[in-house]
Amino acid sequence: MKMIFAGPSLHGANVLPGAGCEFRPPARQGDLYGAIKDGANVIGLIDGIYEYVPAIWHKEILFGLSQGVHMLGAASMGALRAAECAAFGMIGVGEIYSAFASGLFEDDSDVAQAHAPAELNFLPLSEPLVNVRVTISRCLELSEITDSEHDRLQHAAKRIFFKDRTYRSVVGSAIRDPDRARTVLASLRENKINLKLNDALMLIEAVIGMPDRRFVAEFNWKFEATDFWNSVFSPS
Repeated sequence: MKMIFAGPSLHGANVLPGAGCEFRPPARQGDLYGAIKDGANVIGLIDGIYEYVPAIWHKEILFGLSQGVHMLGAASMGALRAAECAAFGMIGVGEIYSAFASGLFEDDSDVAQAHAPAELNFLPLSEPLVNVRVTISRCLELSEITDSEHDRLQHAAKRIFFKDRTYRSVVGSAIRDPDRARTVLASLRENKINLKLNDALMLIEAVIGMPDRRFVAEFNWKFEATDFWNSVFSPS
């Protein structure tokens, strides 16, 4: 069995997973453990929930690896956890993962994004910084904005709280002239790059391509079921 945890990062994508691939909503603490206990052999983590509930615990990932479950991450929370757990065997996919692994990205807020609930198909309500950064740089490459505007836009995008970050709010904070602001906003929207979606689709391909069976877990570390672990997840 293969499972993928995803939400806003895949909004709008026409995804037709291969046979035996199950999609679940953004993961919170306990969801990966539950998937492992449900019999998952391959788990792809894209999106996670963290603001109002406990986030995915790194130890759940280590538990899965110790059980021979292929653990992959990309695009959002998955990219962050993959970078943090790569040394233990988790597989990272895509540009965002690579940026976290190299230290170019360091903060959870780089991928944070406000979104609607599952009933509205996790409709994105803000723009993640990873997407805005590459879009601004792309507009500079196309000579749609000046070097000075590029720097001001990047600074504004970084400064705005993730729930309030939209292309309109970024331009409004960086460019005061109304006519120029409209032109720049139109350019950003026309040339926007959805890096999270690109990486999420790459992860789906990787999960589908993995063998639907667990591997023999042979690591130079051992999973330790601590008292706290057992208090959260009672051993069966």
